[in-house]
Amino acid sequence: MKNKILLLIFLTLSLGAKDNNSVYNTNCIPCHEHLPYSLQKIYMLYLKTFSGEQTFKASLKAFLKEPLEETSVMPDEWIENFSVKERTTLSDKELDEAINSYWELYDVRNKLH
Repeated sequence: MKNKILLLIFLTLSLGAKDNNSVYNTNCIPCHEHLPYSLQKIYMLYLKTFSGEQTFKASLKAFLKEPLEETSVMPDEWIENFSVKERTTLSDKELDEAINSYWELYDVRNKLH
């Protein structure tokens, strides 16, 4: 399990290595890299719930600006153990940049070429 986590972190960092100073890399990865649910797993939960790119991004942005248990895609046991995250302090522009980076990093369609 530890090797899988290390591999996932390595892959996440290497895929995002294009811009190590991006809003996503500096604001999202540090908080999520030590949690049991990876950013990739959370991406998949959002994609499953909000299948289109626009609804995915709009829903994620709305949640990060006003995180509520009722609008979270995380399982109940996650919320019981970790609670709902704090409201983001990022500006709308920074939030859009981070969400776009997040989408591009895990969007399978970009890797099919």
